[in-house]
Amino acid sequence: MRLLHTSDWHLGKTLEGHGRYAEQIEFVNEICDICDREKVDVVLIAGDIYQHANPSASAEELFYKAISRLSNNGSRAVVIIAGNHDNPERLCASTPLADEMGISLLGLPKNALAPYEPALPKRVKRIKAGASWVELAVPDCDHNVVIAALPYPSEGRLRELLSLSTQDNELRKGYNERLKQIFQELSTNFREDTVNVVLSHLYVCGGENTDSESPIQIGGAYAVDRAIFPEKAQYVALGHLHRPQNIKSEQVPIRYAGSPLAYSFSEAGQAKSVTIVDLMPGQKAQLFEIPLSSGKPLVKWVVRGGIEELEKRVASGEDSQAWIDLQLYLKRQPTIDEIQNIKSLHSGFVNVGVKVGLEAEKEIVAEKLGQLSLEQRFIRFYQRQTGEEEPEEELIKLFLELVQHNEEEYSEARDREEVSA
Repeated sequence: MRLLHTSDWHLGKTLEGHGRYAEQIEFVNEICDICDREKVDVVLIAGDIYQHANPSASAEELFYKAISRLSNNGSRAVVIIAGNHDNPERLCASTPLADEMGISLLGLPKNALAPYEPALPKRVKRIKAGASWVELAVPDCDHNVVIAALPYPSEGRLRELLSLSTQDNELRKGYNERLKQIFQELSTNFREDTVNVVLSHLYVCGGENTDSESPIQIGGAYAVDRAIFPEKAQYVALGHLHRPQNIKSEQVPIRYAGSPLAYSFSEAGQAKSVTIVDLMPGQKAQLFEIPLSSGKPLVKWVVRGGIEELEKRVASGEDSQAWIDLQLYLKRQPTIDEIQNIKSLHSGFVNVGVKVGLEAEKEIVAEKLGQLSLEQRFIRFYQRQTGEEEPEEELIKLFLELVQHNEEEYSEARDREEVSA
C-alpha cells in the first residue's frame, strides 16, 4: 500500500498582502499529478487546510476541487484532519458528499465517522470507524489500513480540563499524559493484518533531556514528547511545522511533511516536498520524498550600491519570478516618488527596507552576517558563547523548530487581528 503525506496547505494565505492563489492552484495540481504518477492508494492531509477559520469562497472551491481529483472518483482514499487554523465544523460540512468519494473528514478529536459502503463497485469502503479512527478498504489493495486520525487536540477542542495548575510544566505534563492515553486507546484498533498509521496535527519536541541538563521547553503547554505515539504504529504523519523533517525516534518513523509553499521569508531556500510511504502489515515503512516545484521562490536581496545597482540587478533578470524581501542602502532619505519608483521596478518586491547614511554604514558588517542562513548564524552565535565549540545537530534542529513555531504563533495572532478588524 502506498501513501502520500502532505499538510499545511493554508489555502487563502497571502504574503504581506500579496495573493498566492495562483501558486496554490499550481501545487494542488502538482500533488494530484504525483498521486496519479506514483499510483498512490491513500492520501493523508495533516491539517491546516485553510489559513482562516472562515475561509473565502475561492479557498473552499479550490479545496473541493482538490479532494475531488485526489479521490480519483472514489477509488483512492483521502483522509483529512483539522489543524489549529481550521474550523472543524466548516471543514466537515461536506461529509455526506465526501463519503461517496472515499474521503474521510475529521474535525474534532472526539467526533466519529460512521462506516460507509458506496453503492458503486471499485470504491473506497469505510469498514469500521469510531472517534478519531477509521479502517478503510482500498480497491486493488490486499490489506486494509487503520488510521488513528486525531485532529488538532487543544484542550478546548478536547473539551477537557487537563490540569488545575497554571504552570507551563504542569500543563504540559497533563497534556502529554492525556494524549499518550488517547493514542494508546486508538492503537487498540490496530491489527497484525492491517497497515497501521497515526495522523495528527501537533507540535512535537525534537529531543529529550536528561536530569543533568537544563530543561528545554518549546511551544509551551501544547508541546508533546515523541514517546506519546503508540509502538504499534508503523508511521506517524504530522502537520504543523512547515519545514519537511523527521523527528528522531527508534520505535516508529515520525515525520512532518511540511507546507507545499514557502509562506514566510524565514522559509526562504527551503525545499518543499510531499512524502511517499510504502507499507505492508508487520513491516517497516519505506519513505522517500518527492520535491515540489510549484510556486514562486522567496529570496532576500541586500543592495548596497543604491538605486543604480538595484536597477541593474532587476534588469539582469535575476529572480524575475520570485517574491523578494529587499534591503536597500542609500546615502540620503528617498522621496515619496523615489520610493514608489523603487517598488515599481519589480512586481515581486514584498518588503522594501531602506537604510540611510550612518545607519547604513553601521549595518555593513551586519549585512554580511545577514547573508548567512539562520542555521549558520545560530552556529556562529553558539561558538562565540562557548569558545568556538560546535553545537550538536539536535540542538540546531531544536532552535530551528522553535523559530518556526514562534513565527506560526505570530502569524496566527496577526490573522486574528485582521479578522477582528
